[in-house]
Amino acid sequence: MRRHTDTPVPVAAVPAYSPYPLVADAREIGLRTSRIPTDLGRVTVRHGRSHGEVATILLHGAAGSWSTWTPLIRAADLAEPGLMTDLVIPDLPGWGDTPLPSDDTAEGIESLARTVAGIARALGYERWRVVGHSLGGFVALELAASHPAQTTTVGLVSATTFSVIDSARHPLARFGVLPGFTGLLGVMRVLARFGDDGRRVVRALHRVGLMRALVAPLFDRVARIDDSVVAALAVEARPRTFALASDRAARYDADTSWARIQCPVRSVHGDHDVFVTAGDDKRMAAVVADFGVTVLAGTGHFGHIERPLATLTAVRSGSW
Repeated sequence: MRRHTDTPVPVAAVPAYSPYPLVADAREIGLRTSRIPTDLGRVTVRHGRSHGEVATILLHGAAGSWSTWTPLIRAADLAEPGLMTDLVIPDLPGWGDTPLPSDDTAEGIESLARTVAGIARALGYERWRVVGHSLGGFVALELAASHPAQTTTVGLVSATTFSVIDSARHPLARFGVLPGFTGLLGVMRVLARFGDDGRRVVRALHRVGLMRALVAPLFDRVARIDDSVVAALAVEARPRTFALASDRAARYDADTSWARIQCPVRSVHGDHDVFVTAGDDKRMAAVVADFGVTVLAGTGHFGHIERPLATLTAVRSGSW
């Protein structure tokens, strides 16, 4: 089955915009914190809420961490208590509480997917559904492609796919396709040359009150985004890690890899998403056998924060 939806879900059909702040303490939502050894080093993982047979893996995007999923978890708990069980939410290497591996050349899209699979198995799971945002969606697709028998469904939230790959490969020639991403990548590559000082620049911009304006293109209504979200972006804007992730994406053979996916893939993104295009939706539908997409009106790149319940509903349409 190949499905494609061009018409955005209207704002009137979507609940309140950005209703919840981020949660900083995993214990508040019933999760434990573990540091699990992997080939890429120890990875910090929030997990728990009973133990069934199928894990629900949530993968954050670049400039994110496990906490970016907490608005979606809270929305689910209110709408359908007991839905969000068997959660496995890692801080991917280089983000959150997980450092980059000592040999950062070992980290690629394929090795990240292997690491996520190893984390799930270390926690006692042999099967999983996976939901990924932005870069996390990229990794989720590779996880499904490389572990087809273990992956039951994939949910994509503003996943960075073909347009980002093309822009990372040819930033000047493809600037007009994703100017927001291409411009950000250029800034991150420059800041990455300054090491930790690059991160300090971003944090200084937040301290003087400029961060909200800088991240405005990522959201439909940035003035209504909770301060906790803006602060988290300031902390997680890691130039070197962002640049490395983009370089790995540029070398990835998406057409060959994603054609191996056997499970349903359900994608959702905003109509004001600066990292995803209608062309991405069409190319995904041409590659993945069972693909469906929902476009949310009045939403940017962070649907799970801006419209958490509508985002959850969209990704669950793949038999979850």
